[in-house]
Amino acid sequence: MRKPRPPRPGTSINTQNSELSQMLRVDHAGEMAAVEIYKAQLKVFNSAQNDGKITKILAHQEQEEITHKTSFDKILLDRAIAPTILEPIWKPLSQFLGYSTALMGINAAHACTQAVEEVIENHYQEQEDKIDDCDLKQVIIKFKEEEIAHKNQAIEEGAQNAFAFPILSSAIKTGCRTAIALSHKL
Repeated sequence: MRKPRPPRPGTSINTQNSELSQMLRVDHAGEMAAVEIYKAQLKVFNSAQNDGKITKILAHQEQEEITHKTSFDKILLDRAIAPTILEPIWKPLSQFLGYSTALMGINAAHACTQAVEEVIENHYQEQEDKIDDCDLKQVIIKFKEEEIAHKNQAIEEGAQNAFAFPILSSAIKTGCRTAIALSHKL
């Protein structure tokens, strides 16, 4: 039996422009992007000679992001919210970000995590302050706490020692904020 899927973009039963629908569409896109970033980084580090610590960290973080995405898959389906129409663009861009930061080295991979998670932490905080649904609010709070843990671990592991950290971090944050703004409406 085929697994139910959220409506295709533009065919949603739910009002796509409601603020909650927009927030959830962005959350789903962000978690999909996080999974793709970690998958790409793990491919690079699994094929490289390293001490294995980075792969353990990334694998753990990827698993949590997969859990987040699976939760948002279900939430979108249950609420008849279509995912962003930009998903086919976000996937390869996220993979590119994962590959490129991993190829720049362990510290750059951690810098990527720190930058992304700082944006997501703020994004989830804004949602937490707006959501009235207690169950959904608890999901957002739990995921926000896990994203903060990822950010803090990245900092502890040397994110800020990455080459050109301020520039790299700023570029990644700008990309994340742009993706959020576009996914919000599309």
